[in-house]
Amino acid sequence: MNISIETIDPAKRGTCPQELAFGNIFSDHLFTQVSDQGKGWHSAAIKPFHNLTLHPAASVLHYGQEIFEGLKAYRRADGGINLFRPDQNAIRFNHSADRMVMPRVDERFHVEAIRQLVEIDEHWVPNQPGSSLYIRPAMIATTPKLGLGASSSYLHFVMSGPVGPYFKEGFNPVSVYVSDTCRRAVKGGTGDAKTGGNYAASLFMSEQAAKEGYTQVLWLDALEGRYIEEVGAMNICFVYGDKRIVTPELTGSILAGITRDSVLKLAPTLGFEVSEQRLDINEVLAGIDSGDITEVFGCGTAAVISPVGRLRFLGVDKTVNDMKAGPVAKRLFDELTSIQYGKRDDPFGWVVPV
Repeated sequence: MNISIETIDPAKRGTCPQELAFGNIFSDHLFTQVSDQGKGWHSAAIKPFHNLTLHPAASVLHYGQEIFEGLKAYRRADGGINLFRPDQNAIRFNHSADRMVMPRVDERFHVEAIRQLVEIDEHWVPNQPGSSLYIRPAMIATTPKLGLGASSSYLHFVMSGPVGPYFKEGFNPVSVYVSDTCRRAVKGGTGDAKTGGNYAASLFMSEQAAKEGYTQVLWLDALEGRYIEEVGAMNICFVYGDKRIVTPELTGSILAGITRDSVLKLAPTLGFEVSEQRLDINEVLAGIDSGDITEVFGCGTAAVISPVGRLRFLGVDKTVNDMKAGPVAKRLFDELTSIQYGKRDDPFGWVVPV
């Protein structure tokens, strides 16, 4: 399928600001295509950024049939641009589509649409340290009906915008609140799909945690309230000693993070041991007390690697590594971002030049 391209009037092109937050600035163009029952995907286009028009009865507004992804484009020192593992985001996008009874996209075409969109808006890819162009593919159900059931029409779109660090703390440790009452997802549910309902379910506890000075919420399993799953915007890892990295295993209720997978593949090449297993919150907290656990860090596209300096559970705070970023998290952050920004060789074939 070809992509019809209409670019914005050069006189109306925006400029990338020097001061960047996360997720509140958008680039000049938007990719869209639509799917109708019996016709499949069609009308692929890149046009000037515009608002969407939806019928008030569109299925997405009433039954939450929606999925999305998140990936980044990075400015290299030579001025070029790298995408990081866009193929894996496309694969996960289709996994989410399957779970939400939505049509799959052609993965190669999906990545090519992203590449062309970034190429057209290349002046929006910032060059400040730690900055990048955040890319948000999404699919929504558009059939106007109020009866419960899968939609017969869909809109697939991709937008982007320049971003700075996800957390205001930057690479400094964040504080995490472990929820002992609310649960986000259950095995057999939609926890391993990147769909908006999972994140809506996290908002109540996230707001409560923020009022008490915590940046993120760490979720426990929904059946026993005992096993660690993931943080609101990241997967989570625990460092035992100075060589062993452990992350919760994928049970179907947490997201299979692209950065998580990158850490599991990169860390052994740097001399670390990695494992995926069930982690009991009480055993983890005891490990922090005993010193067996020396670091805790989150990993995700938005933050890349984010040290955790404090965990709160049942009213008790546990400080990790004196609220300082540890050497393992720092090494992984440096090595991973060096690959993303093209500062070191990419032995994994993860980088896709634009």
